[in-house]
Amino acid sequence: MNALHTFKTINYTKLTNSGTFTFAAPSNIALVKYWGKKQNQIPANPSLSFTLKNCKTITKLQYQPKAEKNISFDLLFEGQVKESFRPKIQKYFERIQDLCPYILDYHFKIDTQNTFPHSSGIASSASGMAALSATIIALEKLVNPNQTEAFYLQKASLLARLGSGSACRSIKGNIVVWGETDSIENSSDLFGVTFPYEVNNIFNNYQDTILLVDKGEKQVSSTVGHDLMHNHPFAERRFKQAHENIQQLKDILKTGNLTEFIALVESEALTLHAMMMTSKPYFILMKPNTLEIINEIWKFRESTKIPVCFTLDAGANVHVLYPEKYKISVTEFITNTLAKHCQNNQFIHDEMGNGAENVS
Repeated sequence: MNALHTFKTINYTKLTNSGTFTFAAPSNIALVKYWGKKQNQIPANPSLSFTLKNCKTITKLQYQPKAEKNISFDLLFEGQVKESFRPKIQKYFERIQDLCPYILDYHFKIDTQNTFPHSSGIASSASGMAALSATIIALEKLVNPNQTEAFYLQKASLLARLGSGSACRSIKGNIVVWGETDSIENSSDLFGVTFPYEVNNIFNNYQDTILLVDKGEKQVSSTVGHDLMHNHPFAERRFKQAHENIQQLKDILKTGNLTEFIALVESEALTLHAMMMTSKPYFILMKPNTLEIINEIWKFRESTKIPVCFTLDAGANVHVLYPEKYKISVTEFITNTLAKHCQNNQFIHDEMGNGAENVS
C-alpha cells in the first residue's frame, strides 16, 4: 500500500467555479493476455497490448462545486440517462476517493459515447474507464497543479485500472505493458507503462480489423472468468508463460520477425480460451464462426504468404492483425471471405493509436 500512498492527493484547492472536460480514449488489444487477478485489480500476470485508434469512448465531465462531501453524479450515455452503468461508476468512485479526495467536493455530470456500435462485442470498459480517468486527472491538475506530467499519466493509468484492469493500457500508446516483469524496465502492477525499447518499423501503424462475430452479451463475464483462475489447475504455469512470452515479444518487436510474432500472438489467444475451457466450471466463448474465421486466416496465410494473424479477446470476435503495407490485400480478403462469418457482415477497421487525448 506504500506505493499507492505516493499517488494520494493530500494538499489541494477547492474550485469555486464549475467547468467541463472532454477526453477521448481508445480500446486496446492485448497480445500477451491478462487473465486472473488479485485484490484491488492487481494482475496475476503481466500483459502487453497495442493501443487502438478508432474504437474509442468520448467522455464529457462537467463538475459543479457543492458544500456536502460525498460521491454525487449523473450519468448519461449518448445523451440519455443510463442507470445500468451507474453501479460500475459508483464502485469506481468509491475505489478512487481515497487517492482523489477532491472528487467529494463536486457533483459530476458524465456524458459518454462510443465511436463503435454499443454492445458490438468490443470491450468498452477499457476505453470508457480510461476516458473517465483522464477527465478526473484533468480536474486534479487544476486543484493540485504541482506534479509532473509523468506523475499525472501514471495516476491516470492507475485510476483507470481501478475501474477496469485493462483500461490502464489505454491511457498512453502505442505499445503498453501492464504488470511487473523482469524483462521490462519500470514495469508495474499499479499502472501501464509505454513499451520503452526499440520497435521495428514493420510494426508502425499496425492494422487491426475487428470481425464482429457475436454482438450479444457473453454467457460468462470477464470478472467471473478472472475469478475462476484462483483454483485453476494450470494457473501457475500460465502466469509463468506470460512472463516468458513478454520476454520473447520484446525481442520480436525489435527484430520484426513476423513468423515468430504470428506464432506467439495466435498461441496467446488460444491459450486464453484454453484456460476458460479448462476452468471449473468450464465455459466456451468462441462461436462456430470464430473457428471458421481462424481456419480461413490460416488458409489465406499459407497460400499468399501474407503475414496476417488473429488474436481474440475474452469473447467470440476476432481481431485480424497485419502490417499496414498489406492493407489492400487483407481488406479484400476480409470483405470477400471473412465478412460472411460476421453478424450482419460487420467489421471495424482500426490501427495503432496513441492513447487518451483532450478533445474539450
